[in-house]
Amino acid sequence: MTASRILRVLGIGLGVLLLLALAAFLWLRQTPAWAGITLFSEGTRVENFRQMERVFPARPVPSGGDVWAFGSRPAPLPARYEFEGTPRDLAAFLDRTETTGLLVVHRGDIVHEEYRLGADAASRFTSWSMAKSVLSALIGIALEEGRIASLRDPIATYVPALEGTPYGAVPIEDALTMSSGIAFDEDYANPLSDINMLFIRAMAMGRSAEEMLAGLEAEREPGVFNAYASSDSMALGLVLEGATGMAVSDYLAARIWSPMGAEADANWSTDRAGREFSLCCLNATLRDYARFGRLYLEGGARDGRQIVPADWVAASVAPEAPHLQPGDNPASDWTFGYGYKWWIPEEPQGDFVAIGVWGQYIYVDPAREIIIVKTSADPEFDDNDHESIAAFRAIARAVGGQKGAGGTE
Repeated sequence: MTASRILRVLGIGLGVLLLLALAAFLWLRQTPAWAGITLFSEGTRVENFRQMERVFPARPVPSGGDVWAFGSRPAPLPARYEFEGTPRDLAAFLDRTETTGLLVVHRGDIVHEEYRLGADAASRFTSWSMAKSVLSALIGIALEEGRIASLRDPIATYVPALEGTPYGAVPIEDALTMSSGIAFDEDYANPLSDINMLFIRAMAMGRSAEEMLAGLEAEREPGVFNAYASSDSMALGLVLEGATGMAVSDYLAARIWSPMGAEADANWSTDRAGREFSLCCLNATLRDYARFGRLYLEGGARDGRQIVPADWVAASVAPEAPHLQPGDNPASDWTFGYGYKWWIPEEPQGDFVAIGVWGQYIYVDPAREIIIVKTSADPEFDDNDHESIAAFRAIARAVGGQKGAGGTE
């Protein structure tokens, strides 16, 4: 065969391969897998974050008929706030953090509501790790109902598949406070980290939560160090399933979503087997996230009807153990304090916050009777949590008054 013919054959072969690659690419773009591949891409994440059912399968969380109404009393937000000793522009901050929605509620009235980047009031925004705070409330309800006997029960009591594993021996309470002692890499920037591989193993490889948790090792004793590990919440989802005999989303619908008067159906993203990602990925409207925050503002009650036990709410946002305290803490890997899946900002003022990656927040200031919900697609979310709290506190002061943690002027 001549050299020219060899080159011609190679050229034809290369052309065929390129055509096949193009066909595969075009086919892939039409499949549900494409949304998962481009989940965090610059051009698609905003839309993905409000349409997660395009990315993962989901279980419904239906609303009830008796909506917990908000009043309407528009009020201006402060133009500026202070962070690290420097005045900052609030509008610029909302732009810079790729805010998709912002809702401010004061004494049951919506004083500010805005939607950005194509979202509207009907959009279901993904919670990311704000769902952990919802999971905590469900654990508290299961404890009150006697389905969980004690927070000091080891996880294996309710998840027999984890018997004999490090996770099986972790007390429920230590998983609630991110103090399991289990080694888990939460580095979102590392494609091979435990958190990123968790989704790949669940969706692409079909591995069960029990199997993944059973493979993790302990790096310290439980209950002594606060180290953020989403696997702790995955384990608690299994505890809730085992204790109640119900799917997490069904228990949420029956115990919280309907009783609190959600105005819209939500859904919870699942793995291929239909089991909720209990560490994240509840998808709901801004107003319904605010209603959940309102439950905690009002001690777990709606109009005098107790939904989340009052003592659970109090314990969830007032951690006592030394390793859970905010500030420069050698027994914690962050400067925010941590309760039962709620964060306590530095320089405590009685406020607390649910936080999800990419800039999702439910901020509650009981003294000023303020709830703030912010959803975002912020690629710098890790660097902006402290500034977000500064902005929320400035909004709370401007709208709710200059009250201290004790409620005094």
